[in-house]
Amino acid sequence: MNKNILSAQNSTLVAHIRKDKTEQSLEEHLRETARLAEQFAQSFQAGDYGKQVGGIHDKGKASQPFQEHLRGDPRPVNHSDAGAQLLHQQGNDITAICVAGHHTGLPNYGTKADPAGEPTFWGRMKRRDLPDSSAGEKLFPVDPSPLPLPESYRSPMGRVETSFFIRMLYSCLTDADFLDTERFMQGGRILREPGESIQVLNQKLDRYLDQQGFLTPTKEINQKRAAILRQCLEGANQPPGLFSLTVPTGGGKTVSSLAFALRHAAAYGKQRVIYVIPYCSIIDQTAGEFRKILGEENVLEHHSGVIYEKESVSKSAEREEKDWKDPCRDPMALATENWDKPVVVTTMVQFFESLYAAHSSRCRKLHNIANSVVIFDEAQMIPVHHLDPCVMAITQLIQHFSVSAVLCTATQPALNGLIQRFAPGLEIRELCSDPLSLYRSFRRVTFRMEPAPLSYLELAGRLMEQSQVLCILNTRKAVQQVYQQLSGEGNYCLTTYLYPAQRQALIQEIRQRLSNGLPCRVVATSLIEAGVDVDFPTLYRQLAGLDSILQAAGRCNREGIHSPEESIVTVFQLQDAPSEEMIQKNIEACQDAIQAHPELEHPDTIRIYFSKLYYQDWNHDESDILKRSRSKNLPFREIENNFRLIDETSKTVYIPLEKGAELVERLRGGEVSRSLFRQLGRYGVPVPAYQFQALYQAGDIELVTPQAGILLNLSLYDPESGFSPQAEEGKGLFT
Repeated sequence: MNKNILSAQNSTLVAHIRKDKTEQSLEEHLRETARLAEQFAQSFQAGDYGKQVGGIHDKGKASQPFQEHLRGDPRPVNHSDAGAQLLHQQGNDITAICVAGHHTGLPNYGTKADPAGEPTFWGRMKRRDLPDSSAGEKLFPVDPSPLPLPESYRSPMGRVETSFFIRMLYSCLTDADFLDTERFMQGGRILREPGESIQVLNQKLDRYLDQQGFLTPTKEINQKRAAILRQCLEGANQPPGLFSLTVPTGGGKTVSSLAFALRHAAAYGKQRVIYVIPYCSIIDQTAGEFRKILGEENVLEHHSGVIYEKESVSKSAEREEKDWKDPCRDPMALATENWDKPVVVTTMVQFFESLYAAHSSRCRKLHNIANSVVIFDEAQMIPVHHLDPCVMAITQLIQHFSVSAVLCTATQPALNGLIQRFAPGLEIRELCSDPLSLYRSFRRVTFRMEPAPLSYLELAGRLMEQSQVLCILNTRKAVQQVYQQLSGEGNYCLTTYLYPAQRQALIQEIRQRLSNGLPCRVVATSLIEAGVDVDFPTLYRQLAGLDSILQAAGRCNREGIHSPEESIVTVFQLQDAPSEEMIQKNIEACQDAIQAHPELEHPDTIRIYFSKLYYQDWNHDESDILKRSRSKNLPFREIENNFRLIDETSKTVYIPLEKGAELVERLRGGEVSRSLFRQLGRYGVPVPAYQFQALYQAGDIELVTPQAGILLNLSLYDPESGFSPQAEEGKGLFT
């Protein structure tokens, strides 16, 4: 190896080398990364910070060992800590920690007592074994001196504010670094498609509203929906901030909230609209409606169930030059990396967990949340045990990152107390002027409380008396037990014990039978309550949280064909029901609210319910995320590892039926890809970890990964009711 390689190259320092031996100079890469990072950070008034991290991040590449590494020396070279140490010495720890983590993820900040070599930020800043990279300092397009507080902060940052700002700035750096590297490695080819402008999307929305007659309806129910839409369009001119949209089921809140978001974005220069939805099952319908209005190229659907084919899978900016292969050519797949589309539809899990992440693959998109309109659909579904960190994140986005947020639901959660705690003075503005009047206008059912608990047999008998009826129960086991007691044609069982592809096929069949007036009795878990467009004349709902009961009622007389007096929703308790510990507090709050105000759909009843639910003896931050965020050592890695919006104790059993059989064979043949696992997800059933272990020990599943297996004993999967919770005799019994 040439030990004088720097002089041999006429002192030209290189950042990247393509397969065709074309070189990108370090000077060009620093300049372009600084330009992009500055542009991204401008969205939250921190352009100088973005420029600084982008212009210094690769200082370590100016060392001779790294230049040799680029030309084939296999020995790894730490090139992140050199720029970080320079910024740290200048007193710029906010930019320094971003530079230190731009490949491996944000480290825990640590303390001054950490010894040199510890993986914390302080430990890395004490390292003295880094190769000399001073030759690169003359290439900096920026000054490493301390920077003033960003304009969006009026006072010194607390630790929580600092942690959010660091993640946002880190996002600007990693996205800028990756995009410039990608541009060079692909020879200048631009494969990303950012979509059309907000102005153009507003024009498309106007055409759609005009073509569909949304604002000039003739039917009375559509006139009420048009009134809601007009209020949203007019409310969009209000100054940015926090809004609520309280619209009864059937009020057209999906289109109305999109109209508000696009108008508000145009009025105040917001760069995109982000729609955050609690369940993957709801996303398909919402994203499909948006694509119909705005065009396929403008709507990004991003969640665990969506499949975009990639010719090569990237781990984002963490990969080294040697890992670059043929680039992905699907613009939508590329857009999932940084959300560079005008409309993004995603899940609460993806959204909130990214805001508390530490690695670049998850943080890279964060800067594109800044200066956006974020709609939280079904806002009441934010998990109560993570309510504090989620509400804190919303207030941070509004206060410091130019976000306007909308809490959109038929059952508005009582969040004002929490919001005032985290952001005193932040006002929630309701977009619909008279929720009580709306409730009365859209009343389509009559609730009836069953006075005594029903047995499984009594409930089944009630259902058999109806030609078309939906019954929603709290557990999968109860659903299967009631379903097994039904007889005749047109009976259906819907739970997550059925794999998703089969559930979707059954829902289509159910809709067809309802439309044709054929017998149709469905027993389901709460999965049918939100986002599943079905319309039953009669409904039974086991006692649960008030929000769940009202969501369920939206599946009864949905189109208003019958009078409210004819459309009965019976709320009942079930004898000998399986444990409901997870929702027991919801049930208790519901009972208290109904006792205080018996009119279930009334806004006052909903307010009482959420007040009792949120402010009873309940830990709103069970993983201590805010406590960790306030810690002096800013434990970014610990926070990422501990913040999980959904309990991940369940594991997946793949069912080798229909197309699932072919996918399983591909897996057995050694194929491992993100695309394959996403397709397999349509044939997977979630089971508790203890049940998964028992199945494995009984020889009923073939282990694929510690988290997933293939069902070998197909007798455990019933084609009508799905996975059986009871194995064959001599094997484990499951609840």
